[in-house]
Amino acid sequence: MSDWDPELYLRFEAERTRPARELLARIDRPDAQRVSDLGCGPGNSTELLAQSWPQAQVTGVDTSLAMLQKAQKRLPYCSFVQSDISHWQPDEAQDVIYANAALQWVLDHETLLPHLVSQLADNGILAIQMPDNLNQPSHALMRKVASEGPWTYLNAEAESVRKKLLTTEEYYDLLALQGCEVDIWRTTYYHVMPSVSAIIEWLSSTGLRPFLDKLDEEQQPEFLRRYLNELEKVYTPCADGKVLLAFPRLFIVACNVENGAI
Repeated sequence: MSDWDPELYLRFEAERTRPARELLARIDRPDAQRVSDLGCGPGNSTELLAQSWPQAQVTGVDTSLAMLQKAQKRLPYCSFVQSDISHWQPDEAQDVIYANAALQWVLDHETLLPHLVSQLADNGILAIQMPDNLNQPSHALMRKVASEGPWTYLNAEAESVRKKLLTTEEYYDLLALQGCEVDIWRTTYYHVMPSVSAIIEWLSSTGLRPFLDKLDEEQQPEFLRRYLNELEKVYTPCADGKVLLAFPRLFIVACNVENGAI
């Protein structure tokens, strides 16, 4: 995919940061010294970590140079590393590995999560939040539009970037087998959007990218026009004219207790 757009991503910073805060609130490791933020983006989640652990060495990790530059400017006192999460390996074992809305873009979770647990110190914590919205109308209608237009190849392209998450039980078993105590839950947020068009604006920096990146400048407006038409059939205005965007998210907090005493 093309590089991420930090400014577009941050237009809904408050909504994107809320689940990051709620994931952070479930991490009980006040003495953490080494903390990594995987898929740190423009640094909004990294800033929360730095505030929670001012004594720690906080490092943001991302593949996007544009995002890292934005994050470094925002947080000059933190470290940032350009790396693919699936191959990332820190110099020292980490007390907290935090991944907010990042791992859904990384394939093969059966291999990825054990790899991340192996980077934890004793009693270290792996904290994950991932959108679980591929079956929501916002995403199902992307695939519908892609399948009906002159761009039927788009669905295959999108699936190669992001696949459906494992089941709750599969994530639990995967981490429990690594010697972790696991706290796992789902939350559905209902984001209040000013219009249906705002849903497209939100998704243009995330879920729509695998589709839009493969279209030329003439095709993109037509794709978005058809997509908006489909969304308007489903997302009807509330009494005040605003629209509710349902957004399910999966949360996991896993503590590596196999070699540590708690």
